[in-house]
Amino acid sequence: MKLASLKSGGRDGQLIVVNRTLTQAVKATNGMTMQQAIENWATIKGELQTIADQLHAGTHPDAFEFKLEDCAAAFPRGYQFLDGSVYLHHMKKARAARGADMPPRYETEPLMYQGMSHKYEPPLGQLKVPNDELNVDFEGEIGIVTDDVPMGTGRENASQHIKLILLFNDFTLRVKTKLELPKQFGFLQAKPINALSAIAITPDELGDKWDGNMPAINVTSSINGNWLGSPNAAKDFWFDYPQLIAHAAETRDLSAGTIIGAGTVSNESHESGYGSISEATTDQKLSGHPLTPFLKIGDVVRVESLDENGQSIFGPIRTTIVKAG
Repeated sequence: MKLASLKSGGRDGQLIVVNRTLTQAVKATNGMTMQQAIENWATIKGELQTIADQLHAGTHPDAFEFKLEDCAAAFPRGYQFLDGSVYLHHMKKARAARGADMPPRYETEPLMYQGMSHKYEPPLGQLKVPNDELNVDFEGEIGIVTDDVPMGTGRENASQHIKLILLFNDFTLRVKTKLELPKQFGFLQAKPINALSAIAITPDELGDKWDGNMPAINVTSSINGNWLGSPNAAKDFWFDYPQLIAHAAETRDLSAGTIIGAGTVSNESHESGYGSISEATTDQKLSGHPLTPFLKIGDVVRVESLDENGQSIFGPIRTTIVKAG
């Protein structure tokens, strides 16, 4: 299934089921929201699947035209956002860019932080920043959405709690990163609002591209129409999503609707390009090539995943950088 949220549903949106070509949609019954669906997944999944089947067959009487501009983020807001960093060579480059050493036990314990979740930017939206001298960067990422995960859930049982997969752009203010992380108390100002894809999918939509651990799909990014990279999420990772879930749930329950990212999707091969500006500039400095500038007011960054037929899986995330105020 492909699910999305209409802006017209208020702060939490109105849940809709979308067909695979992202052309038609049907509203879920009773004004249901995405959060309500994930909280009641065991009982509501069958009803949503029936709508999806009728939609794909072209037989649902209430189908209407799907328009990306009408969509909020798949989850307009949520209870918890956790982001890991499983592509270690990306972590090494990002830390090298700010002159920082690798953290202790980085090869045996996932690095993870808890970020802002009370609001997500829609797929066609804006990132408001105080100014563009903060070295505004983007990070193309894939996230998984869990149902309720009990504390102490191990890796061997974690995959069953992955109910949805989505795409997001994790923006970072690199100047603030250099100021905050040396305090050893985590991100705050360095991490503004994230932009989420319109579409969240059930894992079965990926077919053999999903093995229960990592999705074998590319995350393609561009700035002002200029391609920056298209790395594959199932290559060159150190930890997988079940490991991230187990790590997060070691000392707490995870509530339904928790979104967990695996960090900037990044491949070791330069042919795949880059999933963030900071990673690109680290290599460009070493090679003597011109540096990719950080995002400026008016720039447009696009993040998208396409299947083998060129069909957008989650719909594009297209964000314009604007000055706040």
